[in-house]
Amino acid sequence: MQNNIFSGLFIGQNLVILKEVDSTNTFLKNMASNSKPVPEGTVIMAEHQFAGRGQQQNGWFTEAGKNLSFSILLKPTFLQADEQFALTQVVSLGVVKALQNVAGNDIKIKWPNDIYYGDKKLGGILIENSLQGTKINYSVVGIGLNINQETFPPHLPGAISLYKILHRDYDLKALLSDICSHIEGYYLQLKSGKLARINEQYLSNLYRINKEMMFRSAGEVFNGIITGVTARGLLKIDADNEPKEYNLKEIEFLINP
Repeated sequence: MQNNIFSGLFIGQNLVILKEVDSTNTFLKNMASNSKPVPEGTVIMAEHQFAGRGQQQNGWFTEAGKNLSFSILLKPTFLQADEQFALTQVVSLGVVKALQNVAGNDIKIKWPNDIYYGDKKLGGILIENSLQGTKINYSVVGIGLNINQETFPPHLPGAISLYKILHRDYDLKALLSDICSHIEGYYLQLKSGKLARINEQYLSNLYRINKEMMFRSAGEVFNGIITGVTARGLLKIDADNEPKEYNLKEIEFLINP
């Protein structure tokens, strides 16, 4: 299904809208793995996604027709497998910059790629890379954002939506177009080698950077300060003047929403 609301060069120029699907990432991965070529920048958008996933197989609750659940096919063959985190930075920045245009600079990236407003979760990103040798063959970028949902179940006290921030509905397709445009802009910067600029912007939009907060690692609770992120995506935390690096499964943010 072709669509003309997208202003970019390739992301969103091939748009498929599904009434209902288990996961847009799964749907797009199945398309990409078939013999028929799928154009880079293809977007699969679901009006209702009933089995969306977050990091580490976490579930994602979404009310039908109210939110954005979509996946983008990218082909970053110019990236080495150990440079995957750069793609995470690009996508996170694209989402955050588009949302900041709507709701202000309180929208941040919670490492590695959750989208937060204040201390509440607005959305998340799940990137699944297919590798060929030492390079990335293609990437399926899944994005889920709470947009027009007014209420959340009690077991999600830390969730928020754009509606709860703005106190009004927002046009889903217009926001989808803006997000895709911003992601494309950062993606083209990455392709042209501007990794230092991308890293600088990622850090400047990182949730709680240079602020003391509580963490849990290996069962131990401690205070620390996020000081940065390594090229491979490890979180750098300074605790008692001792710098340490953590991967996603090794550290937990202790947040009281």
